[in-house]
Amino acid sequence: MAKPRKPKTDDNTKPENSNSRAVVRHQKLCLSIDIDKRRIYGYTELEIAVPDIGIVGLHAENLVIESVSVDGEPTEFEFYPHHQHTESEKRWSSVLSASSAADVASSMYVSALERELDPNLLIMCCKPEKSASEQQGQQSLENGLHSSGEPKQNVKLVRVDYWVERAETGIHFEDNVLHTDNQIRRARCWFPCMDDTSQCCCYDLEFTVAHNLVAVSTGSLLYQVLSKDDPPRKTYVYKLNVPVTARWIQLAVAPFEVLPDRHSGLLSYLCLPANLPKLWNTVGFFHSAFSHYEDYLSASFPFGSYKQVFIAPEMAISSLTLGASMSIFSSQILFDEKVIDQTIDTRIKLAYALARQWFGVFISPEAPNDEWLLDGLAGFLTDSFVKRFLGNNEARYRRYKANCAVCKADDSGATALSSSASCKDLYGTQCIGLYGKIRSWKSVAILQMLEKQMGPESFRKILQTIVFRAQDTTRSLRTLSTKEFRHFANKVGNLERPFLKEFFPRWVGSCGCPVLRAGLSYNKRKNLVELAVLRGCTAAPDTNTMVLNGNIDSENREVDIGWPGMMSIRVHELDGMYDHPILPMAGETWQLLEIQCHSKLAARRFQKPKKGSKPDGSDDNGDVPAVDMRSNTESPLLWLRVDPELEYLAEIHFNQPAQMWINQLERDKDVVAQAQAIATLEALPQLSFSVVNALNNFLSDSKAFWRVRIEAAFALANTASEETDWAGLLHLVKFYKSRRFDANIGLPKPNDFHDFPEYFVLEAIPHAIAMVRAADKKSPREAVEFVLQLLKYNDNNGNPYSDVFWLAALVQSVGELEFGQQSILFLSSLLKRIDRLLQFDRLMPSYNGILTISCIRTLTQIGLKLSGFIPLDRVIELVKPFRDFQAIWQVRIEASRALLGLEFHFKGIDAALSLFIKYVEEEPSIRGQVKLGVHAMRLCQIKGGSESDNDIKSSTLVALLRLLESRIAFNNVFLRHHLFCILRILAGRLPTLYGVPRDQIPQMDPAEICSEQKNGFITIVKETKSLEPPVDTPNVSHDGLALPEASREADTVSNSHERKMPVVKIRVRQSAASSRAEEADNPTVDKSQGGHNEIDRGGSSSISVDAPQRNFTEAVSISNQNLEEVNSCHDRGSQMTASIGSAKLASDGDEVGKELQCTADSGKISVLPPSDEGPLFSGIQDIQGGSIQDNIVDVDAQKYASLQTLSVMRHEVEGGTVAAVKPQSHGKAKEKKEKEKKRKREDPEYLERKRLKKEKKQKEKEMAQLLSGEAKQKEKEMSELLSGEAKQKEKEMTELLSGDAKASSVELGVKKVESGIKLATVQYKASESSVSKIVTTKVEASEGSSAPKFRIKIKNRSK
Repeated sequence: MAKPRKPKTDDNTKPENSNSRAVVRHQKLCLSIDIDKRRIYGYTELEIAVPDIGIVGLHAENLVIESVSVDGEPTEFEFYPHHQHTESEKRWSSVLSASSAADVASSMYVSALERELDPNLLIMCCKPEKSASEQQGQQSLENGLHSSGEPKQNVKLVRVDYWVERAETGIHFEDNVLHTDNQIRRARCWFPCMDDTSQCCCYDLEFTVAHNLVAVSTGSLLYQVLSKDDPPRKTYVYKLNVPVTARWIQLAVAPFEVLPDRHSGLLSYLCLPANLPKLWNTVGFFHSAFSHYEDYLSASFPFGSYKQVFIAPEMAISSLTLGASMSIFSSQILFDEKVIDQTIDTRIKLAYALARQWFGVFISPEAPNDEWLLDGLAGFLTDSFVKRFLGNNEARYRRYKANCAVCKADDSGATALSSSASCKDLYGTQCIGLYGKIRSWKSVAILQMLEKQMGPESFRKILQTIVFRAQDTTRSLRTLSTKEFRHFANKVGNLERPFLKEFFPRWVGSCGCPVLRAGLSYNKRKNLVELAVLRGCTAAPDTNTMVLNGNIDSENREVDIGWPGMMSIRVHELDGMYDHPILPMAGETWQLLEIQCHSKLAARRFQKPKKGSKPDGSDDNGDVPAVDMRSNTESPLLWLRVDPELEYLAEIHFNQPAQMWINQLERDKDVVAQAQAIATLEALPQLSFSVVNALNNFLSDSKAFWRVRIEAAFALANTASEETDWAGLLHLVKFYKSRRFDANIGLPKPNDFHDFPEYFVLEAIPHAIAMVRAADKKSPREAVEFVLQLLKYNDNNGNPYSDVFWLAALVQSVGELEFGQQSILFLSSLLKRIDRLLQFDRLMPSYNGILTISCIRTLTQIGLKLSGFIPLDRVIELVKPFRDFQAIWQVRIEASRALLGLEFHFKGIDAALSLFIKYVEEEPSIRGQVKLGVHAMRLCQIKGGSESDNDIKSSTLVALLRLLESRIAFNNVFLRHHLFCILRILAGRLPTLYGVPRDQIPQMDPAEICSEQKNGFITIVKETKSLEPPVDTPNVSHDGLALPEASREADTVSNSHERKMPVVKIRVRQSAASSRAEEADNPTVDKSQGGHNEIDRGGSSSISVDAPQRNFTEAVSISNQNLEEVNSCHDRGSQMTASIGSAKLASDGDEVGKELQCTADSGKISVLPPSDEGPLFSGIQDIQGGSIQDNIVDVDAQKYASLQTLSVMRHEVEGGTVAAVKPQSHGKAKEKKEKEKKRKREDPEYLERKRLKKEKKQKEKEMAQLLSGEAKQKEKEMSELLSGEAKQKEKEMTELLSGDAKASSVELGVKKVESGIKLATVQYKASESSVSKIVTTKVEASEGSSAPKFRIKIKNRSK
């Protein structure tokens, strides 16, 4: 049964009952807009529940406040702007390197974001003495408010008269167009409001404009009023009955053409008159998406209407700006009936904007940690549209590519979706840039995994339940949290609670994706498939540990190794297809699986190959599929697939014979299977003609999905070489000519684009041909000639479709060519063709200037490749004229990016950044500034974070910091974030706010920040903010990671915090499966010579070794963070088995450092030759023939894993699982001890810990009794396994993983065998003691657990 939901206690959800912070009940906004004079003036009225303190704080920026009144009476108010720019050279004196500049940038950026959270318009709403008139007014204001069951609140009507001082951010003027943007925390820049995600209310909106203009805003249009002024003005009145945050209030004013939808009265589309023909063609499909969403969710659209507004691309801050019941798009996505390439992207973008109206605007996240859920639900709804209207192949291919991108980028805590550190402390910046896209794709993938687990109908019911609950008018809040969705998954989706308890912390609360490397071998005698699997993770273990420890939610700490669920293996045999869900997502690093085959082979005679056939079995005829003699005569397997239905977000590397990949490409109809087969065949080290023929056959198959056919074309280009007789190039040219050339004259036919899939494939062929390279890395002469011929004879007469994208692809293929001595003669002809196209596009501009853009890119690429022959100045002279501000916006930005690239490659990053700063200051459009910022980030990433700061001058760094603090950056939230990321990349850090330490950031000019807060209003407002309930301060270990209190008590060996003891810490890591299986009992196998609290014994010493069952909750020092060292399969026979993490000794009387040498035998396993730096981990042979890079341990981990000699230094024990060697006690120490005991007797915490220890000892005794009887028998069995089966196991794993793999790559498969007896000798040398102690350690493993048990015997022997 589900637990009852806890009451909400955070400040985002408890304003009404606590009466401690102001709450907006309703807001009215009345504005008069003068387009000619660029003026916006008016007032806003807010019905606010005033807190007891009597002060209300609003957000306002770039506004001039004329007057403020409360209930019609003027009142006192205080207003100060957030953005204050002061120049002081002292501020930049510390900027001497890229690292110091990144520190200053972090300080400035975080301080600016923190200041934006505080209200800066403080209004005094003190409650005067009660009077009859006031009580009547109070009652009249409370009418209509659903306050039944709520305490009486002091509701006031606050009116603010103002006008907009600077229409630079939040709201913009451009020619005769005015529009707003929904940048983060910028709604305050055009009307006073509570610009907070927790403040939702209904709105009444009135906008007065010139009579020839149209004002479109959020909500439903009630009526229009035409004034009698001269010239007349028109007032548009809108009403929004659904409570939303201030960010979703939008406004657009222009001479729009209004296009109502033919099928639905709720839909309307608006654009400027010049774009009306494109609008008709673009939105014709949209009613289908609108109806599909309503049918899928079984609910009507939540708002009274939906409006789509299209403005010029240079005006829009992005291609999509969301608002309640309204979306503003760039007119760049509009297209007419002649354009083919833009259709799919535009339809998906419009469908996504509509999905965000449901999830994101109407239903909002309860907290920042829940934003991933709404973003993912909107993406999931969009995928349902793609699947229904664009085809299942399109939907699966897009999801597969998105999953691949997530697996490559999900390697740090910045991609953890619901951890407090990745959302709450990022101030909303997590949705900007590449990390925003990765988080969005990951959110959709996680929801699709849940859909696969519960079924599509159950998942659909969950979405219907969420929407139905949100449309309930009795609910004041329309929010959704991760916990609520998890509850729905259990109750509606019928998913078990243990599965969900593991699923959400692992996938949502942490970072990293599983990496599976698998190889197969067919056992003919047993008729089964043996599958070897190596598990890994895309994120480093320490990264996941930090993310989990940083999360306050204790449930998120329970799982940090492995993933829940069972992955399916699909085996295609001669008799059919069989699914085997046998691969667990969690378990040992190495695992061997056996799959029984259903098909059986009859005895056959070996057939000799036919005459003329090649040694590999392929025939000269390319149309006949090759036959692999081995696969047909030795096994019934056709091909295998891992996770065929994309049930998990995982990076899978599967190794099977080439013929099986060919079978998968030719016979499997799934586009994901075809794409995987093409990628693997392309990467084969030795290419046979059968592979080339299979790729060519797939390219020629018109029934195959066109996107996968394009991948096959590029794979053919990569396989073309002298070894294959240029077969790939010949196949590409032959394919193109068979479709597009006239056989009689040998020239291209006039264009005919009626077959859209064939059009896309043929459009990509020239680009693929241009990628072919000879042995000298130059393009073959035939490839250059072919591209030139296509450019020269292109003819679009009689074609009803535009060839602008076709020509652009041809021009860009010229840029991919590498010119050698033979092909350089064609360069002049190609440049003439490009110049001709530029002149033509200047007279008759192409769609969005796409042809000019491709010409600029190609000229830049040629200039960079032939820099030794073409002067830089000449290339700049060709490109610079396109930066004219009269040119099309897209062309101007492309020219700027080209010039930045040239500057970077010829003069370095410092010159490129200086030019970037100049271009940003000159660029008038916000979107253009953002694109320049993204390009500058790419240039910095190409350069990489160099250790030396000589590449960048301090003056350039200071200029970047000044730009980060300037008004340009304040007006453009995206540019400001990119500037911060640029400075981070230059210092070699991740381009994100994640991981920036808040407590270590020096504050910049605190006097400046507090200079405007003279009257103390801000202090009072901060005190009135509802605070989070007090929580216990988590324990912090030496690395600064928070640890739970319970685990500290359970794992503490010694309670004395004052003593200094010698410590030997031996850590044992378990598998995730065993730790979860035993977490209920949690027995600690502990064998020591003395109890935890025994008295000192003078010269005798004791060593206790704990093998904790849950190692991820123990107190870990900095030297013990390397969890990979525990897995003994990584260091075959190395000097130190991975069971020992570190060793440190200290005592009161010793001042001299002591040395501890530890050696251990790893069993009967061959030893790798040690390197110069010691026996560090060597590369493990990859299943696919390479080296496995997923489990590479860093240098520190290697040092601790080898552990030949450890310097033993003084260390003070503060708790944790340690083995303590107790020194002689002294008189003072005894007195201290007696006082400490007396104090502890009165300490309830100490008594509770003592009780826990007694229970722990009792469990240890019981466990010791269970294990003692089995230990000897286990030792005999393991020794027999070592002597008799190790060699056979090594041989099987060698054949299993790779045909030509070395023996060292297989030795990891005997991890279960190697857990026998390990003997370790520890020699303890001390300058003051003449006693040498020989410690014999026995490692045993019980049958029910994978955790070994240590027995350490200490013998004292005098010289």
